[in-house]
Amino acid sequence: MGHTALLMAGSTGWTEPATAGHTAARDAWGWGSGQTPSEFLENPSQSSRLTAPFRKHVRPKKQHEIRRLGEAPGIKNQWPRDLCSLLFQLVKKLSDLTGCTQVVDVGSGQGHLSRFMSLGLGLKVKSIEGDQRLVERAQHLDQELLQALEKEEKRNPQVVQIGSRRSPHHVVQWVDPRTRCEELLLPLEDSPQGGARLLLTGLHACGDLSVALLRHFSCCPEVEALASVGCCYMKLSDPGGYPLSQWVATLPGYELSYRLREGACHALEEYAQRLQKAGPGLRTHCYRAALETVIRHAQPKLRRPGVQGIPRVHELKIEEYVQRGLQRVGLDPQLPLNLAALRAHQAQENRVVAFFSLALLLAPLVETLILLDRLLYLQEQGFHSELLPIFSPELSPRNLVLVATKGPLGQAFSVLESEDS
Repeated sequence: MGHTALLMAGSTGWTEPATAGHTAARDAWGWGSGQTPSEFLENPSQSSRLTAPFRKHVRPKKQHEIRRLGEAPGIKNQWPRDLCSLLFQLVKKLSDLTGCTQVVDVGSGQGHLSRFMSLGLGLKVKSIEGDQRLVERAQHLDQELLQALEKEEKRNPQVVQIGSRRSPHHVVQWVDPRTRCEELLLPLEDSPQGGARLLLTGLHACGDLSVALLRHFSCCPEVEALASVGCCYMKLSDPGGYPLSQWVATLPGYELSYRLREGACHALEEYAQRLQKAGPGLRTHCYRAALETVIRHAQPKLRRPGVQGIPRVHELKIEEYVQRGLQRVGLDPQLPLNLAALRAHQAQENRVVAFFSLALLLAPLVETLILLDRLLYLQEQGFHSELLPIFSPELSPRNLVLVATKGPLGQAFSVLESEDS
């Protein structure tokens, strides 16, 4: 329980109450609301801390995440800026401290993190993803990056090589949080005799996938370290995904409804900027509420329908938005609509925004409870774990990484220094 206070504090000294990693990240890294991380000051689309080949096909948010998840706190920049982001990495340092011989990236998607760790950091990486199409895309991008790096070497022979280059080993595999995944634990072919020592990582592993990482870490002797960033809390199994710790399970009223868990996934900092601008995009909340009313009337048993983002909402009339939304959830877009009722909904736009804003204030509190539950789950079993605010919340709202080892961490990850210090 020794680290319980870490997440509940909002400054470098961890002394004042706060929620999740939002305030802590701003204080520790000098990011205030609306401020741009230094790596994007020159170009908002390209991180100055990644070389061009590693930025290709990667959105700014993901550039920031894969770089920061790798960066080792407390290490000063002693190399050129384009190389320091490849040399001193959090995952690399955690791997070295625990003697891990292999990194397993679970829920790897298109393989951006795996590619960075293997081709940028020289780590042996197994990349596990359940979607065959994403794995094929990842393998294509691996080859594209290898070719780009070879061309860059020919143009600039003085570039420092970071060990031998090898692509991640990609595996198509669904990981069930309720059962042991043998594929996850298998060593690569060239692992040293005696079996591999594994570091599990997952960058925004969705719902129960983050829970699966924690359970494999706690139950499998092959796994020595963990670096996990969760997301999509509304997809957690109930029960099974929350609570995990005995302590939280004994709290009165510990239950979290779907609506609360879903709200914890919203981007508080980004929404605050939208409120300040008071642009027409805020109309989305009112339109979505009106659409939900129509859906409930037409199909009462259809709950929580996944309505993918409808582009350029502010240019649509409310009835046009509702028709497109009905089509996206599989209902007839030509259903007769009560236009007077829809206009009455639209007249409540400011009240809907106010309600949504008040509800969003609870998001960091709910996320804090979920993450502290995971931290306590590991600590109750005697493992060493910390929660670190590692990403800029303006770019990546799920900005806390849960780091755990089966041996003492010491002070290696207890203090985060500013990138520009």
